[in-house]
Amino acid sequence: MIEAIYDELTTRAEYRIPGGVNSPVRAFRAVGGHPIFIESARGSQLRAVGGREYTDYVGSWGPAILGHAHPKVVEAVSLAATRGLSFGAPTELEVRYAEAIAALYPSIDMLRCVSSGTEATMSALRLARGFTGREKIVKFDGAYHGHSDQLLVKAGSGAATFGVPDSAGVSSGTAHGTLVLPYNDRAQLRALFRARGSELAAVIVEPVAGNMGCVPPQPGFLEDIVSLCSEHGALSIFDEVMTGCRVALGGAQERYGLKPDLTCLGKVIGGGMPLAVFGGRRDVMSRIAPLGPVYQAGTLSGNPVAVSAGLSTLGELSRESYARLERSGERLAAGLERAIKDQRVAAVVQRVGSMFTLFFHGGPVKTWDDAKSSDTRRFALFHKALLRGGVYWPPSQFEAAFISLAHNEQDLDQTLAVAAEALQPLS
Repeated sequence: MIEAIYDELTTRAEYRIPGGVNSPVRAFRAVGGHPIFIESARGSQLRAVGGREYTDYVGSWGPAILGHAHPKVVEAVSLAATRGLSFGAPTELEVRYAEAIAALYPSIDMLRCVSSGTEATMSALRLARGFTGREKIVKFDGAYHGHSDQLLVKAGSGAATFGVPDSAGVSSGTAHGTLVLPYNDRAQLRALFRARGSELAAVIVEPVAGNMGCVPPQPGFLEDIVSLCSEHGALSIFDEVMTGCRVALGGAQERYGLKPDLTCLGKVIGGGMPLAVFGGRRDVMSRIAPLGPVYQAGTLSGNPVAVSAGLSTLGELSRESYARLERSGERLAAGLERAIKDQRVAAVVQRVGSMFTLFFHGGPVKTWDDAKSSDTRRFALFHKALLRGGVYWPPSQFEAAFISLAHNEQDLDQTLAVAAEALQPLS
């Protein structure tokens, strides 16, 4: 009965929506089978069409740090909606929200709200080019910063080459302005700055990579980015769309004690609503229109319903919240590591705070080359077994999973029991 319902929903979806999904990773192409159609969610649990429940480690790809449908967030959103969905005009909420973000991120003197992480990174890079008068940007192989043309770029035929398009529809001219380096490679980063530092407008980095799975920065890597940009007149941009208010209240820059020139935030700071931010140094942000010549706009930017969700979510987070998330992360990671050892599986768990990945890889994953050598066939089998056991895991080896404050010890222990059984035939 359930299979018939899913077959019918999939057929209808695929007829009207490319691939049947509104974002590619939802399609389960990497793990096989039909995607799960969600009916509702509360706390740590998802309820699928047909009534099956799952313990959720996707968390809407990161925003659900409080768990789903947190009562205070729902109340704030409901109240805001009764006052009007969108005005296209300033509100006091926007001011309060900007003040709240700036209080958490000392690197952010001024900010602008947008509606997605893609908008935030795209706008930050346009601003960097406008501020510096330079055209070249640097990103890292395996990093994802949204789907704007200049960032859908992969490495060329050698280190520090000009990028080549990673998607049909991206012009070679656009890709030519983006240089691609290996993540965590300090030597190549320094060599690029020595050779071409005067051409670079910005370096954009996920301070903890999450879009090739959870890959922490190696010691000195982020520090080099910030210092080299400062030395050569480029801007350092931390893409904290995933890590912001996730790995610490003040994001990765708090966790690692750094102060980038520009920061992009999303996900947690919107409480599950379409809301993101880019911000940073006052002299840089003052180049944004209407103060300066760098144009950026958006009718729904600072939407009052989304801002209300963000303010309510931030109001529920505290230092103790992150201590709890750290304890949960430690418990889950330690349990997975025990199961891997007991079953003698070639796998490794990598974690920063409440974001983590189980890589089917024989050793530490430090770069995209490491990540893509993982055994994706075994991951797909693992993923299917987790679903059968009622655990909803990211449907890709190359995506981070997330723990929320709604996950309790029983959730974690049940997950570990399912995971241990799922790993057993993969040794």
